[in-house]
Amino acid sequence: MVKKEPERGAAGRGLLVLEVVFVLVAVGGLALWSVPGALLVGGALGVLACERAATDRRTVGAGKEAGGEGP
Repeated sequence: MVKKEPERGAAGRGLLVLEVVFVLVAVGGLALWSVPGALLVGGALGVLACERAATDRRTVGAGKEAGGEGP
């Protein structure tokens, strides 16, 4: 049985903003020490973020295609 995931509310959005700010501060701090290292870490984290977003979309889309519960 496929269950519909709850939609992100204000708390989910706030947590996402907090996560993005944390990563930006961490990469910025690394850039003060090593710019090439910060570029490599930032690129790797960007790829991970895109994969995470794509997985979220695929999971929600799969639930709809499989005839998941909901309106």
